[in-house]
Amino acid sequence: MPTSPEPPVPVTMPAMFMGWYDLASLHWRYPPEALRPLLPEGLEPDLFDGSAWVGLIPFSMEHIRFPGLPVIPFVSRFPETNVRTYVRGPDGGDGIWFFSLDVDRLLPALVARTTYRLPYCWGPMAIERRGATVAYWGRRRWPAPRGAGSRVVVEVGDRIPAGEVDALTHFLTARWALYSTFRGDLVRAPVEHPRWPLREARLVALEQDLVEAAGLPSPDGPPLVTWSPGVTVRVGVPRRVGRRPTRR
Repeated sequence: MPTSPEPPVPVTMPAMFMGWYDLASLHWRYPPEALRPLLPEGLEPDLFDGSAWVGLIPFSMEHIRFPGLPVIPFVSRFPETNVRTYVRGPDGGDGIWFFSLDVDRLLPALVARTTYRLPYCWGPMAIERRGATVAYWGRRRWPAPRGAGSRVVVEVGDRIPAGEVDALTHFLTARWALYSTFRGDLVRAPVEHPRWPLREARLVALEQDLVEAAGLPSPDGPPLVTWSPGVTVRVGVPRRVGRRPTRR
């Protein structure tokens, strides 16, 4: 089934609000068998053209708040770089599975690990923009493997008209849920945001070992690259979708 560029279902009970801005998207093709041992029982790689895909996504997380509460200064804006793939669950839905999410704020990392059970990590990070060039840098301090990190530099190009975004780009960017585990169960949280405004991007420099730190083989060949100025996001309450998962 083609991935919808618009959220198919609104998030009527948001658990968190946030913004994802200045987002670079780097993706590599992977054989599905390379990912399956790293996924919990109940999840299978979502395939495009017979391949699974792994993304390295650096961006700025901003305006984080909970319903009924204001944005908290300092802890509500920080760089993030996540390593992720795309999966299908036992509920028949599709979404994102995060291998790691590196940020430079320890408190949000601890909160996200506690609430959504996502594998947040902590270490110094930075984003710098000069004209059309955007540079992202980070190095993990906690937890292991310490020292894993990335340096990504992209040159942002022309806007991609909505009607010219191809099916693979929709598959890699338009995702409306995330999977995690909570108290031993597989859960799925819906995500809602406007259609991604996408731009072409050229990779200027890349140094990374976050993909390998997640237990994956090193990427093969240059990544597919896009960039977006960002979107505002509503994340819904996680719901149980499968029996107690076990690692394969």
